[in-house]
Amino acid sequence: MAGRRVDFGLLLEPLGFIKVLEWIFSIFAFATCGGFQGETTLLVSCKGVVNKTVTAAFAYPFRLNTVVFSAPDPKRCGGTWTEVYLVGNFSSSAQFFVTLAVLVFLYCIAALVVYIGYKHMYQQNSKFPLTDLAITVIAAFLWLVSTFAWGKALADIKMSTGASIIAGIESCKAPGTTCRFASVTRMGTLNVSVVFGLLNMVLWGGNIWFVYKDTNLHNQSSRISQRPGIYPTQRGV
Repeated sequence: MAGRRVDFGLLLEPLGFIKVLEWIFSIFAFATCGGFQGETTLLVSCKGVVNKTVTAAFAYPFRLNTVVFSAPDPKRCGGTWTEVYLVGNFSSSAQFFVTLAVLVFLYCIAALVVYIGYKHMYQQNSKFPLTDLAITVIAAFLWLVSTFAWGKALADIKMSTGASIIAGIESCKAPGTTCRFASVTRMGTLNVSVVFGLLNMVLWGGNIWFVYKDTNLHNQSSRISQRPGIYPTQRGV
């Protein structure tokens, strides 16, 4: 390819090294969130049924309001058990977080290709560093917004799949029917996804300075600061 000069030296500099970390951390961010699968389990006792396990399986993108519990028995507790759904739709926050991670992953690949194969063009053409700076600033802001939105959604997901859901199940209030919360899948990987979101936010925010140093904005400010100052003649009192 014309103009290509492969040089891995930039990867040893902060600009390239941080970009590699951003690429790796984006993988962990969308993998830990987008790959989650879990279920909530209740123990139901009703007419002809004792401690029957009913489950509701949920996964990314966490449209919990479409997830229904299995019936305790074919007779549905003598007709008193109606379809029971989980509560809440958290797909917007989850998909925003995962989509950002995927887009960042793809951008990091493109940026690393430019850093490694076209470093001379990146340094000679002022548009490349300025574009890189703009995308870095936007990405840092979006990581901030998406991580806090996803963190709030995760807290709500834990509430919507935990023991508190029994109070909102009308079928459990029928005469002769009792429900006990059994378990819910641990959400450690989802907690990790929030941590990686925060790490990405810090990385992209910190990388703004290193990208800015390669732009003509920084070069102009450096030249201005290096000009000899003009001081007014001091007058004696």
